[in-house]
Amino acid sequence: MSLRTDITRAIADARDRAVASGALTIPGGAPLPAIGLERPAQPEHGDWASNAAMQLAPVARSAPMRIAETLVANLEAPPSVADVAIAPPGFLNIRLDPAWVAAQVGPIREAGEAYGRNLVETPRRINVEFVSANPTGPLHIGNARGAFVGDVLSRVLTAAGHAVTREYYFNDFGGQVKALGASVRALRAGDPIPEDGYRGEYVKEMVASVPDEVVRAAEAATGDEVDWVYGRWASEVQRLGIEQSLAALGVGFDVWKTESSIHDEGWVSRGVERLREAGYVFENEGATWFRATSFGEDQDRVINRSNGQPTYFAADIGYVSEKFSRGFDELIYVWGENHHGAVARLVHAAEALGHDPDAVRILLYSWVRFVREGEAVSMSKRSGEFIGLDDLMREVGADAVRWFFSSRAFTSGIDFDLELAKKQSSENPVYYVQYAHARASSILRNAAEGGTPPDAGRTGELLAHPAELELIRHLLDFPDTVAIAAERRETHEVPRYAYELASAFSAFYRDCKVLTDDASLSSARLALVDATRAVLANALDLLGISAPDSM
Repeated sequence: MSLRTDITRAIADARDRAVASGALTIPGGAPLPAIGLERPAQPEHGDWASNAAMQLAPVARSAPMRIAETLVANLEAPPSVADVAIAPPGFLNIRLDPAWVAAQVGPIREAGEAYGRNLVETPRRINVEFVSANPTGPLHIGNARGAFVGDVLSRVLTAAGHAVTREYYFNDFGGQVKALGASVRALRAGDPIPEDGYRGEYVKEMVASVPDEVVRAAEAATGDEVDWVYGRWASEVQRLGIEQSLAALGVGFDVWKTESSIHDEGWVSRGVERLREAGYVFENEGATWFRATSFGEDQDRVINRSNGQPTYFAADIGYVSEKFSRGFDELIYVWGENHHGAVARLVHAAEALGHDPDAVRILLYSWVRFVREGEAVSMSKRSGEFIGLDDLMREVGADAVRWFFSSRAFTSGIDFDLELAKKQSSENPVYYVQYAHARASSILRNAAEGGTPPDAGRTGELLAHPAELELIRHLLDFPDTVAIAAERRETHEVPRYAYELASAFSAFYRDCKVLTDDASLSSARLALVDATRAVLANALDLLGISAPDSM
């Protein structure tokens, strides 16, 4: 259990005791609001602040200050809490016991890699589908943000205790694959690439390596099927390249799912039939439609066109059915913001199929602009003018790529400064955090060589300096950071936490000499250094970033 959860539960128990005793009256059995607990903006207001009394005021029909007094009177504070003060208009300002704080170095250090993990009381089975770029070319840096949003979210959800399946869904059924095949066919024949075809060196490289069996299959095909033969082969080549590029970044998938399999296995036809039986499908002008207007949308949606060809939405219907059939409690889709128009129809289709619409979450990540020396870098697969993800990793390194993509809320745009990402200085935040881990490791190595071991046995009485206590408070925040990120399905607070922890460690190192003439104090401070090293490593691991022992 995290510290935040522990204190929140204590306040909730105080409220429940007050209600049970009649000290707090809730008319008509009205539902009780959740207990709010946040870090106060002003340090003098304590370590935590709760507005529980103000939240209860409309329900209890009483003044917030009076409710706050009642809560404090019924509070059985956990050992971590030293004092609870009431401040207008009804805040509960909570101060932690400094000796208790200092004594947590040992438990944090002993937990090691397990610290900040398995926090949820009710784990869920969650499918996270991300990247899902069409396999018509190598991944470019415009695709990368979705990779990191999905990967870091999957890491955080797993750390919190959920069972996560990572999934990549790729289109091997639509016109882009056929256009890629037409480009390969044209180059092999020495003909001009079609207007809607794909250009770039990667297409030329594929043309030079088409297997004999693919050539024979294409020669035996007729009409458009020739382009499909080349397209399916070329898209699989690109898919394998995409998988290798992502693996080099530490991004892996449990399931690779094709659009064609959703059709071939009958998920689309069965899904449409279920919708028809429920009254949500109708025919008009030769096309098959979904009654999206029944769910408040401004227009109905085409499932099958009048020529009999299915739309992308048809596959979405089948895919959401297929996912839920695997027993997932929640489906998370990580899409680019340009897919905004498809959100409502997917959620409504799931609801029409009988699934909980709240169990379908679509996260739309915003744009990324790459800047080099003040100039934006343009990208286009069709023109062949783009920076590949592999090129980006070679230029700035996988760790920097991961940090810069993870450091902002996915709904916010990013200006990725390629030059800053390469700097090996405190200006570069990922370098700064990694250097803090390397410094902690170096301190521990030097102490070991000098024969001074870490010892957390007396930290509760020996660690009292403000910089020590501030650093430990940051260590105590880690489980809450993970829990909140998992709860909100938003991970940008993890790199912020790592940076702030590195800053607190830097202040501690500046203000508190680790190796002193007092052997007991030195060992206690070394234990704090070791606990900090472990938590920095845990935070970096959530981001998929290495934690070097030396730099």
